[in-house]
Order: sequence, then structure tokens, then C-alpha cells
Amino acid sequence: MPAPRLRTAAVAACLALAAGPLGACGDRPPATPRAPAVATSAADAGGMAALTAAARKEGALNTIALPRDWAGYGALIDGFEKKYGIEVAVENPEGSSQDEVNALKEHRRDGTAPDVIDVGGTFGPAAARQGLLAPYEVVPYDDIPDEQKDPRARWYNNYGGYVSIGCDAKRVKTCPSTFADLRRPEYKGQVSLNGDPTQSGSAFAGVYAAALANGGSFDNIQPGIDFFAELSENGNFIPVESTPATIEKGQTPISIDWDFLNLGYADDFRRKGADVDWRTAIPFDGSFAQYYAQGVSKDAPHPAAARLWQEYLFSPEGQNVRLGAYARPVLMETMEENGTLDKAAAEKLPTVEGTPAFPTEAQQEKAARTVDRGWAEAVSG
Repeated sequence: MPAPRLRTAAVAACLALAAGPLGACGDRPPATPRAPAVATSAADAGGMAALTAAARKEGALNTIALPRDWAGYGALIDGFEKKYGIEVAVENPEGSSQDEVNALKEHRRDGTAPDVIDVGGTFGPAAARQGLLAPYEVVPYDDIPDEQKDPRARWYNNYGGYVSIGCDAKRVKTCPSTFADLRRPEYKGQVSLNGDPTQSGSAFAGVYAAALANGGSFDNIQPGIDFFAELSENGNFIPVESTPATIEKGQTPISIDWDFLNLGYADDFRRKGADVDWRTAIPFDGSFAQYYAQGVSKDAPHPAAARLWQEYLFSPEGQNVRLGAYARPVLMETMEENGTLDKAAAEKLPTVEGTPAFPTEAQQEKAARTVDRGWAEAVSG
């Protein structure tokens, strides 16, 4: 995945977010600190120590759609609560990116809105355009590649992965490794996605990857929709949202999902002794990588905690938790250069060939409109 600009070791040390204030980080507070609700950086809020104190006083953080088994969120939530004494509430843990954006709109004036969001693909830019997100530059904002952040700092990507094919080798005789394999008749009633691509970033990415595997492009996702229409017609694709529970029950023995999820599920199944042999393949015929974006709600009920949460997610501690859950941190190369990367965790990532390309915001928006128009009809039969 693309490399961010490198920073000096001194600045990297600032990102450790130790218990004490970050006074040596060039985060000199302004003469008159701004309230957290309108602060556009930690320095703007009076410095990291002041932001931390304000967040601790708030004592709570509202989140939404953060399953504990997704990209290290269980460890991240526990780590944040322990470090800062701030209670993290998670509404609708299994919700979609669209559910997150909807919650920002529906609860923006009643004090119960999510403080932060974690969304895929098109959803961060869409929320920004609707005026739902507040500009806020985390300490390593300059290290995030330009194509992975909003120039106005309303959203920025934090972690990512590759579309993969997960398979239960105990229920499937020969696991598929490419999108072309999924057409085989022996996979009848076995192929699934992690949600509805009109609502879910991971499912949307699965359709995009299928398009690339079938003559499509970032500008043309229609072949991906056609591919799933074909799988639906021949009975291979089933409209059941794949989850660890459906996998363990044998309902979704083949699941197109992010590699960090499929790899994490395999670890979880082994730990609990489940009767599942979950294997992961990254299809070479439809290689597609993408990041997930973070954002602070413009109407955050806990504005200081929301901003501190972002600093935690972009710190070496937070980024290494992502890595330990097989998700690729957006600051991975910077951390490798400055010595803060967990090298043992990095070595466990699956090998991929080549440098991934990413659709532009305009291309993603076009693809999303195409999926919105054609998906339901394509798989309704």
C-alpha cells in the first residue's frame, strides 16, 4: 500500500501518546486556546495535555459500528479506556458505513450522535460534503499521503486491507483462490459477501474487485455487478451477510471480505476450538486494496474525547494494534523508518505482489451510483 512521507525520529516520539503531555512535539498552544468543539488540532485546543484533561472530564466517547473483531477494535477500545479512563460506548456494533452516516444526520441535534466514525470508500467524503464532519488535524496529519486524506482534514484514512476470499476447508473440498474459481458449479449456495454493497464498504469493495477481475476498471464497476448477477442466477451466490456466526454454522462457507477480517476470523476459530478450518486467499485476478477513514462528528457530544480518540488511532500504539489484527496501518512505512513499527506483526501480513492502485474519489462516487442503481435487480433472482 502507498507510503506516506517520512518524519524525523523526534516527531515520531511525539506520537507515542504517553501518559504525560506532548510538550516537546511542536504542539505549542495558542495564546488563547479554543474550545475542543472547534479546535482543529491538539495545539489549537491548548496542547495535548489540555485536550487530554478535557477528554477525561467528559469521561465518555460515543462510537458506532465497531465490532470488537474488526481491525483490532476490541484491543483499541480497551487500550483507550485504560489509558485515559474514558468509557467507550459502541452503538450498533454490526452496523454498516451507511448506518454511521445516517446516525450523524439523525442525531446531530439531540446530543446522542456518534462522536466519531469509521467508514469505507465513498462514505467519508460523502459525510464531509453533507457538513457532518469537523476539521481536525491529528499530530501526524502531514505524514498521511495526500490521496488518503481530505485536504480540509475532515476525514483521513487510518488502516486498510485487500479484498480476499475466505473459505472453510472442512466444508469445501477445494477452496477457491480467484474470482474465476467462484463460477464453478461445486460452489452452489456457498458464496457470500459481508453485507449489502449499497450500504457496506467491505461488500462494495468485493464488487469492485470482481469488476477488475472481469474486464472492468475503476471507471467501470458494472462487470462486477454482472459477475454477481451471474453467480446469483446459477445459484452460487447467496444473499446472506457473512459473519463469524454464519461461518461457524456453515451458512456461508465462502466469504468475500477484507483479508484482515478473514485472517482474524481464522485465529479466533482456532482459539475457541471451532469446527472450522478457515483459509484466506487474495485473488490475483481481482486485486483490490482500500483504506477505512476516520472522522470527528461536527456535532460530537464529547468533542475532546473525539479528538483524543483520533490521536490514539494514529499513534504508534494504535497503528501497531491495527497491524496486530492484520490491518495495514496508513503510517506503516513512516513507522518502519523511525523504528516504531511492530516488525513481528508486520511479518505476519500476507504477501501481495505489485503496488496497489486506488480509485479516485470521483471514480468511487461513480461506482457507488452504479451499484445503487443496479445491485438489487442484479441479485434479486
